[in-house]
Amino acid sequence: MRTLDQWFAEYAASHQNPKNKAIHYICVPAIYFSIVGLLMSIPSNIIADTLKLNLPIIENWAFVVLLFVLVFYIRLSIAMAVKIAIFSAICLVINYYIGQVFPLWIFSIGVFVIAWIGQFYGHNIEGKKPSFLKDLQFLLIGPAWVVENLFSRK
Repeated sequence: MRTLDQWFAEYAASHQNPKNKAIHYICVPAIYFSIVGLLMSIPSNIIADTLKLNLPIIENWAFVVLLFVLVFYIRLSIAMAVKIAIFSAICLVINYYIGQVFPLWIFSIGVFVIAWIGQFYGHNIEGKKPSFLKDLQFLLIGPAWVVENLFSRK
C-alpha cells in the first residue's frame, strides 16, 4: 500500500503549472462538495426510519458514503482523515442549508459540471492527463492534496 506522501508525489507530477494548481484548489473542493450534495439529494427514508434521530444532516446517503470515504483516509493518515472529516462536515451543513432554499440536486449538478470543465481546462493548460485516468483512487487523493497544499505549514 502506498503512503500518503507517495500518492501526493505522483499526483503532484501532473499538477505543476501554477494556473492548473489554482484551478484545482477551487475545482477539487467544488466537485467534492457537489458530490456530497448529490448524495444528499437521494431519498433516504430507510436511513431516517432506521436511525430515528431527526437529524437530516446525518440521516442521508452522503453521510453513509462519507463514513466509507473516511476509512480510505484513515488507512493513509489519521491527521488527513480528521481534516477531510471537518471538510466533509462543512459540506454536509452547507448543502443542507442550500437544500432548504433551492433544489439541491440542480445546484449540485451545476457545480459539478462547471468544476469538471475547470478541471479539464487546467489539465489542458498543464498538458497532462488527469491522474484519475491512471488510477481511480486519485479521485480521493485530489481533495487530500488540496487540503495539504492549502493548509499545511510547509
